[in-house]
Amino acid sequence: MFNGKNNASEKDKTISNDIAGNSISSNTQDVEELLQKYDKEEGNKRKLTGKAALLLSIIAIAMSLFHLYTAYFGTLLAVKQRSLHLVFVLAMGFMVFPINSKAKKDKVPFYDYILAALGIIVFGYLILNYDANIAKGGKAALEDLILGSLAILLVLEITRRSVGAALPIVAIIFLLYASKLGPLFPGILAHRGYSFNRIISHMFLTTEGLLGTPISVSATFVFMFLLFGAFLDKTGVGSFFIDLAYALTGSFSSGPAMTAVVASGLMGSISGSSVANTVTTGAFTIPLMKKLGYKPHYAGAVEATASTGGQIMPPVMGAAAFIMAEFTGIPYIKIIASAAIPAILYYLAVGTMVHFEAKKLGLKGLPKSELPDFGEIMKSQGYLLIPLATIIFFLVAGFTPLFSAFWAIVISVGIAILAALIKRDKSFTLMSFIDALEQGAKSSITVAAACACAGIVVGVVTLTGLGLGIANMIVQLAGGNLFLTLLFTMIASIILGMGLPTTAKYIVLATMAAPALITLNVHLMAAHLFILYFGVVADITPPVALAAYAGAGIAGANSMKTGFQAVKLALAAFVVPYIFAFNPALLLIKPGSVYESGVIQYAGFLEILPVLLTAILGIVCLASAVEGYLLIKNKIYETVPLFAAALTLLYPGMASDIIGIVVLAFVIISQQYRKRLLKSNPA
Repeated sequence: MFNGKNNASEKDKTISNDIAGNSISSNTQDVEELLQKYDKEEGNKRKLTGKAALLLSIIAIAMSLFHLYTAYFGTLLAVKQRSLHLVFVLAMGFMVFPINSKAKKDKVPFYDYILAALGIIVFGYLILNYDANIAKGGKAALEDLILGSLAILLVLEITRRSVGAALPIVAIIFLLYASKLGPLFPGILAHRGYSFNRIISHMFLTTEGLLGTPISVSATFVFMFLLFGAFLDKTGVGSFFIDLAYALTGSFSSGPAMTAVVASGLMGSISGSSVANTVTTGAFTIPLMKKLGYKPHYAGAVEATASTGGQIMPPVMGAAAFIMAEFTGIPYIKIIASAAIPAILYYLAVGTMVHFEAKKLGLKGLPKSELPDFGEIMKSQGYLLIPLATIIFFLVAGFTPLFSAFWAIVISVGIAILAALIKRDKSFTLMSFIDALEQGAKSSITVAAACACAGIVVGVVTLTGLGLGIANMIVQLAGGNLFLTLLFTMIASIILGMGLPTTAKYIVLATMAAPALITLNVHLMAAHLFILYFGVVADITPPVALAAYAGAGIAGANSMKTGFQAVKLALAAFVVPYIFAFNPALLLIKPGSVYESGVIQYAGFLEILPVLLTAILGIVCLASAVEGYLLIKNKIYETVPLFAAALTLLYPGMASDIIGIVVLAFVIISQQYRKRLLKSNPA
């Protein structure tokens, strides 16, 4: 991707356009159409003009300024902070998202203004009557029941419009379970049933339902990181990442495929959407992959797999890391530190597979002369990394994510202004600042709606004790066997993760699936990362593989074929969680330790190193077995042992590691011997 924000030479621009053909610069409309097709958030948005657009902009800017203010001066009382956050979300949401895809997208009908006003009234009531509601001690008056019912209906509707019907349907089923269906369930899942008054009071007047942990995180950490992402976007960091990855990897045999892996990892680490990441970076990388010889479905799968991995790559992890910190009580900085090695292993696996595929097909990378110069890119745009470095510095120094994000935004604005003055261009202006405020607020609608709706699910779980019941059921079904429990939890996580955004799927899984693993003494960190990984890979797992379908749309490939290829490329994501569930050394945690009283016992270097090295070897074996190539094309008598070596190397234990290393050595010797034979007898 080379555009006005980049400083590559004209020769580089011409070459990139020649290679990519109808790539990003000339295919922007196609990219937008693909986003609308595969991304619910983008697809249903209204394109407003005139007074409606002005009103929407004012609300969005006010929301961003409010969150910047509370990030610096301190948040309001919990109920007030969360309620005001939802006031902004509902006011904007009903203006941005129409009732269905067939509705007109150029104006807001009167009934949506009414719904927006009701949202302001309902949650404004909680702000203005805070003291009176506290005095009630949780007992709901008639007006509380009316407004609470309205609040639930409004959240369900805005979630349906912005995220899709899946999550509201789940929430409705949970509400029915809390009331009429509870007594009908068998065994440990049954309960006596709760009255309408009790359910509404729990969901509306306490911080256990709509205003629970999920919306708490959305109203603080998540919003600020979304706003930070909007400011990064205005500074051109997206195109910088792609150019950087292209300069670093374009000459490899795997060329643009490796570029896709690196660029999508960089973009995904701060992005909240697998689909949006697939479409934006894929518009550049997928045409390049096809030009250089990759099959269309393979090119689409590479981009989708790499983009989806961004949801497990620190620091943002699709906003799940912030919610995980609230659910587990583990500090955010410790979560992203533990998540780093498994995420790197995921990308190592994908990168190794595309490298082996390129070697198998005999592909060649681009000449250095046809690539942008790394030094020039860093010299002209390297300053864009400073805000990201700022975040890491503040987090490592012990500051809160909220504080860190605030100062990263301030520094990104300062650097952008300074760069514009030095270059004497209009790369960042007052309008850029205002646009970032607006974009950040608008991007929060789907996340906040999903969090509020997921709060209903969490509220039912806390009210009925359902989470413990399901955990006991999974453990009983598995007969207390840890591997079977992990397997059943994986299946449940993938199914529940289909069609839901990262934040919502993690919240649901954290309340429903994670307790089963913790019951069998899986470390708290490992249990929550386990469910997150399998919730995330649902984005590339057919039949509901939205990221893979988006990649297929750009590549012009069969959607299901692309989805199954993406699953093959992401096999590491199906294996690595089992490794750290059995041996959390990959998470930097001491094996056998249990999280207690906020204390994490960290593994020593000598405990981490062997697990890491054998995991890397195991992933290389797995990639080779899947792609049919190691040093040369595999024979069947090499592929089968390589797959066995992968399993033994990835399974914790010295005996299994030795077996795996011996098998890998056998295959390497076999292929070296065959290579010599081929050289001496080319025919």
